[in-house]
Amino acid sequence: MNAVRTLANESLSQALDRVYRKLVTGAGTETPQASASLPYNADDETPGHRLHDLQAMFALSPFERDVLVLCLGCSIEARFVTACAAAHENAQANWPTFGLALATLDDPHWSAIGRARPLRYWTLIEMVRPAGNYAPLLHAPLQIDERILHYLLGVPAIEERLEALTHPFSVPSDSGNALRRDSALRDGLRHWLGHAEQGKAVLLCGERSASRSSAFVALCKEAGLNPYSLYAADLPAAAEERNTLARLWTREAALQNAALFVRCNDGDNVHMLAGWLDQVQAPVAVDAPSGSSAERLPGLRLEVPELSAEERKAAWIDQLGDVSRHLNGTLDRIVEYFHFDAATIQAAASIARETELDEHEAIERTAWRICRQQGRRSLDNLARRIEPRAEWSDLILPPTQTETLQQIAIHMRQRAVVNQCWGFAERYSRGHGLSALFAGASGTGKTMAAEVLARELDLDLYQVDLAALVSKYIGETEKNLRRVFDAAEESGAVLLFDECDALFGKRSEVRDSHDRYANMEVAYLLQRMDSYRGVAILTTNMRHSLDSAFVRRIRFIVQFPFPDAASRARIWQGIFPKNAPLDRIDYEQLSQLNIAGGTIRNIATHAAFLAAEAGTSIGAPQILAASRLEYAKLDKPLTSSETKGWV
Repeated sequence: MNAVRTLANESLSQALDRVYRKLVTGAGTETPQASASLPYNADDETPGHRLHDLQAMFALSPFERDVLVLCLGCSIEARFVTACAAAHENAQANWPTFGLALATLDDPHWSAIGRARPLRYWTLIEMVRPAGNYAPLLHAPLQIDERILHYLLGVPAIEERLEALTHPFSVPSDSGNALRRDSALRDGLRHWLGHAEQGKAVLLCGERSASRSSAFVALCKEAGLNPYSLYAADLPAAAEERNTLARLWTREAALQNAALFVRCNDGDNVHMLAGWLDQVQAPVAVDAPSGSSAERLPGLRLEVPELSAEERKAAWIDQLGDVSRHLNGTLDRIVEYFHFDAATIQAAASIARETELDEHEAIERTAWRICRQQGRRSLDNLARRIEPRAEWSDLILPPTQTETLQQIAIHMRQRAVVNQCWGFAERYSRGHGLSALFAGASGTGKTMAAEVLARELDLDLYQVDLAALVSKYIGETEKNLRRVFDAAEESGAVLLFDECDALFGKRSEVRDSHDRYANMEVAYLLQRMDSYRGVAILTTNMRHSLDSAFVRRIRFIVQFPFPDAASRARIWQGIFPKNAPLDRIDYEQLSQLNIAGGTIRNIATHAAFLAAEAGTSIGAPQILAASRLEYAKLDKPLTSSETKGWV
């Protein structure tokens, strides 16, 4: 017992001296020399801390521990090299061997060099066998692994073979919120502490990637572990290489007191990943988005919700400090529109605090602008951002349609009051978002109305390219849509689906597999639209082709009529910029052209280019030439009744 206690309290320098004395006296070669100047500060080391911890981590016997110290000494001290050469009676053979360890160290046992024992299983030492030279196992040179050497000397490092695959997490200051608000994450902590050695992973499931990452960081923070990440796609294809990687990470996790977050894509081989996870004997969490194949992996499944509105508001107040008191109702709008995670709130609040402002109103505008900029990161790669320039005066619509659009603006503007302050969001789990369908012929102002609403609410407007979302491969369309909806909810932007009938069409009778999967796409859209909490505007030229169940989930439906003559005259009056030179244009006569507002804009633009080329003002000749071009595009004749009186 006293001998065991002595070894436990031994510092690294003391262990080196003890093993060195055993080496020289056991071989009967020379008088032991004093310890040389070592490449570390032995006085700063807690006695036996790293060496004792290493012995406990990998269950080393006292003999195995001393073999490791022997290899360490030969790597960093000249006296060990000299002693080894003297023991071998060969000045060139200045390395340690297992045979030398058996002959000189206490409590030797042959099993220490076995492949299943810790020294070789965890690659704490390596047997060097030069190519072409036969070296018996007993006399093969031994050397300490470089990563283990750095650990014992207190040198910050990571295993070289893991450096390109694993990456440390950046830890938000308030990442622990996720753990405190969800008892299920405490189950994950108990699972790690109780079963991590059995290789059972924690599956972090949920819709939001940022929330899953924050949950992992929260687990690590509570468990006192350093968080790292690995992409499942980077796992090697060869089974032997995967096995080596599993052992290396298990060793690294023990040395760094670390946990691993495995990020998965839908195309990853989950069977291969499951086999690799079984070999890892360290805390592991898997990023398993809802509906992904990673959810089928064995392990403890945890549903990770996003931050609630109350938690987002508390995070904003905590990060903004005194600035939050000047935001008044704007903070509630920010919380309602921008569903940020803790890290994004921290980044946005940091920018807001560093901005020097004098007026309270300026603080509100700046905070809102910063949130819009932060939200763009998630959508810029998935949709096209439109800069809204249209105003209410640019919309020429009947009073009924104009009033409906104004009602939409009211719903968007008062979302924070109704959903959060009045408790509607807590009472009803779905339908917190706003969806509107704009139906009408091409050019009747549907996209312009979306611009007006986005500008009225000071929100970004993103147009979704449906052609880029629809895929012929089964399940890909739903995955693409999921990414768009997730990003839109976080960004607070207005989402515009142009010509949505291509994607939101009626379900058909199932005649083959194509019909079945097409109906599944529509069913997914119905479910997602019902749970969507952002602002979605959909436009269509063929309302009758939309699925009836989908239409029932739309809060507002606005029918954009084809403009009558009076409306066309008003459109013509406002179509030209005030700086454009005009030559006695009769708007009443131009209103005879039986076309929609979009076509009127095209004619006005083309006529302006013709006038600029001719060096004249914009007049009837240019408008007539432009009209003929547009009518040809529409494949319809320009009749004399439409040009009567001005041609």
